[in-house]
Amino acid sequence: MEVVRTARLVLSRVTPDDLPAVHEIHSDPRTNVYNPDGPIVDLESSRAMLDLWLADWAERGLGYWAVRRADEPEVLGFGGLRRAVIGGDEVLNLYYRFRPSAWGHGYALELVEAALRAGKELGTVVAVIRDVNEPSRRVAERAGMHKDRTISYGGVPSDLYVA
Repeated sequence: MEVVRTARLVLSRVTPDDLPAVHEIHSDPRTNVYNPDGPIVDLESSRAMLDLWLADWAERGLGYWAVRRADEPEVLGFGGLRRAVIGGDEVLNLYYRFRPSAWGHGYALELVEAALRAGKELGTVVAVIRDVNEPSRRVAERAGMHKDRTISYGGVPSDLYVA
């Protein structure tokens, strides 16, 4: 699962070289409209996020991918599955975030479908989606996920979607 290919994308295990893209994508206010913490403000915070993702791969053999078009080196976004405890349950948390230039092309759905295929035998896959995040909700629903319940996550109401 370190590298997964879809019709148009290559989803690959994150590496330290992905730091500039992690920072660029996660510090952009447009990609953080629904993030209660807002954008990352400094490179060290981006490095800490990436280090956590790298540790997931090293310790658990599972983590978030860097997403690229099959024919291009630019990172379009990040996403995939990460082990987490959410709502008191140990689950596989589904995450996806893309740079604005990648929005509207179906890449998030392609990533989510690949992650669901990869995780179906590993555990329960969930996505925590802010109750106001309609774009993310649509992606999850198109991939076949359904709202299970509303929880407080990060201090804000969020819907727990289950595969």
